[in-house]
Amino acid sequence: MENMENVHVLDHPLLQHKLCILRDEKTGVKDFREVVSEIATLMCYEATRDLPLENVTIKTPVATGTFKALTGKKLAIVPVLRAGLGMVDGILTLIPSAKVGHIGLYRDPETHEPVEYYCKMPADIAERDVIILDPMLATGGSATAAIELLKKKYGVKHIKLMNIIAAPEGIQRVHGDHPDVEIYVAAVDEKLNENAYIVPGLGDAGDRIFGTK
Repeated sequence: MENMENVHVLDHPLLQHKLCILRDEKTGVKDFREVVSEIATLMCYEATRDLPLENVTIKTPVATGTFKALTGKKLAIVPVLRAGLGMVDGILTLIPSAKVGHIGLYRDPETHEPVEYYCKMPADIAERDVIILDPMLATGGSATAAIELLKKKYGVKHIKLMNIIAAPEGIQRVHGDHPDVEIYVAAVDEKLNENAYIVPGLGDAGDRIFGTK
């Protein structure tokens, strides 16, 4: 995969360690769900590094001083159902005031293309910076569809994409279709297999988060 400036691979040791737990087929539903949330929190820390700050005057118990605080920029997170739901609480731990929208997409088993079945957004979504959440970026079809929907239907101008594991094919597609969208991932794996699953990946994230088959 060629180097792309809008792709951020987060290689923090804690992230890599937790990712090993997710990959292990022996990891049960409870632990898998908890670790997905923990990874989302750690990734959110990096994905929000560019939030703007302003000077504020605060009186401490010792003296009055000028310090940095967030400017109050509005944020929203949009999980792609259903696996993206596993990342929501981890983000809200850091940004409890963020609003949450939902996009429901399923992958057509024949074409592997996304089909929308649900969409609900905060009324002021167009005024917010949006982070789309989905643990896996495989073909890039769902991510591209979600980005397209937010841009065209809701007028969102600033979008980031957060995935735990990505395939090179998915990154290439999202970057090709939406070069303005920054992508944050904890790992870029080898490839997609014939069933459009990431190799070596971690299996079906939705099934492992919710205990379904």
